Amino acid sequence: MMKNNVPKNIVVLISGGGSNMAAIVCAAQQENWHERYGARVAAVVSNKADAGGLDFARQHGIATEVLDHKAFANREAFDAALADAIDRYQPALVVLAGFMRILTPGFVARYAGRLVNIHPSLLPAFTGLNTHQRAIDAGCKVAGVTVHQVTAELDVGPILDQAVVPVLPGDTADTLAARVLTQEHIIYPRAVRTLLPLL
Repeated sequence: MMKNNVPKNIVVLISGGGSNMAAIVCAAQQENWHERYGARVAAVVSNKADAGGLDFARQHGIATEVLDHKAFANREAFDAALADAIDRYQPALVVLAGFMRILTPGFVARYAGRLVNIHPSLLPAFTGLNTHQRAIDAGCKVAGVTVHQVTAELDVGPILDQAVVPVLPGDTADTLAARVLTQEHIIYPRAVRTLLPLL
């Protein structure tokens, strides 16, 4: 329930199609997070004006904002403006859902304990990029996905949830990524929902 009648606002950051954001929005509506936890997806913020997920958000009555990182002199200036945009919604939780920017330590510290990310590997294996091809090249029998809290060091924050996906004979990075994405859409809403009573 809401603390002091203040809703638990969730702000989601995206850079592209926003399928994980959409999965979270749909779960919030279907599972009635507002009534059960006093929580709602209050805003979707993107660093790209053409991010497909923005249309989904607007169609679901969610506020959207765009901040083009190319319009800022450096990473610190962009992150400061991004934080200002996020803070207008008084977020209880900030969710990175395909937000393709490495965040500055100051930004991460500002939202410590309420900033989460999803990464397409079974962390601590394969931090960074090209996770699916690296898993195949390493001969892994399983791959997967991890939801974790964000810390200043990339992809090493406390693990909140994971799902295992088999690596099949003949898999390419694309076929493996597609199966992993299916699991992402299951565990990301689940991980967020688990956090809501704690906020």
